[in-house]
Formats: sequence, C-alpha cells, structure tokens
Amino acid sequence: MPFLSLIVAAAGQGRRLGAGGNKVFLPLGDKPILAHTLAVAEASPLVDEVIVVTRPENIPLCHQVVTGGPYRKVRQIVAGGRERQDSIAAGLKAVAPGAEWVAVHDGARPFLSPALLERVIAAARDTGAAVAALPVKETIKKGNTDDMVTATLERRGLWAVQTPQVFRRDWLAAAYREAEINGWQATDDAALVERAGYPVKLVPGEEVNIKITTPGDLVLARAIVAGDS
Repeated sequence: MPFLSLIVAAAGQGRRLGAGGNKVFLPLGDKPILAHTLAVAEASPLVDEVIVVTRPENIPLCHQVVTGGPYRKVRQIVAGGRERQDSIAAGLKAVAPGAEWVAVHDGARPFLSPALLERVIAAARDTGAAVAALPVKETIKKGNTDDMVTATLERRGLWAVQTPQVFRRDWLAAAYREAEINGWQATDDAALVERAGYPVKLVPGEEVNIKITTPGDLVLARAIVAGDS
C-alpha cells in the first residue's frame, strides 16, 4: 500500500479561544485535545507516519503528549512558522522521502473519525487530491469594510471545508514551491493545490468534526466527550 504521511497542524496560539497558550494542549476528557487526533492516526492502518508541527516553545509539551500515548507513528515534531502555511511547509520538508501521499489535519479537530479519514484518502487516491467538507446550510452574505451587505450568495455549490485534506505528495510539494515563488497566501492547503492547477475532490465531512477555535467550540467539544463517556 502506498506510504502516507499525516501532518498535524498544532502551531496555533489560541487567541480566539482566550486560552493563554496553544489550545491543543487543553484537556478534553481524559487527555489533551492533540492526543485525540494522534490516537486516530495511531490506530489507522492507512497512516504510516505522523509529523506534528507546533510552536517552537511547545515542542517539549508535544513530546510529553507523544510519550504519554505512546504514539509510535509520530516520527518527528517540528517547529512551525508564523502562519499556518509556513508551518505546513515545514512539516512537508520533514515527510519521509518515500511518502507518496500527504494528509494534513488540524490538531484542534479532535473528533476525526476513522471512517472520514478513510473516505478522504480513498477519494484522493482516485483523483489526486481530496478534502473533507460540508455543504453550506445557512444563507451567506458578503459584506464590505463597514459591515454592510454587498451581496447575497447562492449557497448551492458552496462548501465549508474541514480537514483532513489528502494530496499526492508531488502535487502538494509543487503547489508549495509555486506559492513560495509567487507569494501566494491561503488559509488551507487545498487552495494552493487548486491555484497550482490541480483538481480537488470534495468529500462529505461530518458535523461532529469541529475545529475548536472559540470558547463555545470548547464547551461543545467537552459536551460531546461527556456524552460518549
């Protein structure tokens, strides 16, 4: 089976959460948020290695989480950059030379299910690149700098993108090279891959696959864990 590396993006600062530090180390149930993601990767036969990208000052904390698992698939913990894009670029450089596929997942999405991971990987292997996403349900309005509505968008065909995102390793590497040369900036990896001219498949995600970003998200996440226990 082709070798797949999973890069876990865990270099956030937790500003919107008001956590006073990196949110992936906050407790969620009986373990840190980050540990939930690592546990899914550890159990998946489709993941061959894990690269964790975190803030330089958080590397010792990451080592504690990994050794507390233990999560044997974590091959490297690398220092991230100023922006998420810089962090994933650092993670990509640490991927094993023989890896044919690279998956990227947010460390603050602790409810990744094995089934969703499998579906996105399967779709990527068919098309070259795939992302988990949910069709937009709410009406979407575009506003200006004064917060005045300038347009109401047709929601049909709009998707809210999640992670995991899975790519052919050569496509993702080429997209990052072009981004560096041309100064492209994006908030997710698929946007760079798209801009480089590669097709990306949308795979229906899961409502529970939330990213913990705000205090309300953390309350919801802890309610989900409490309901499962």
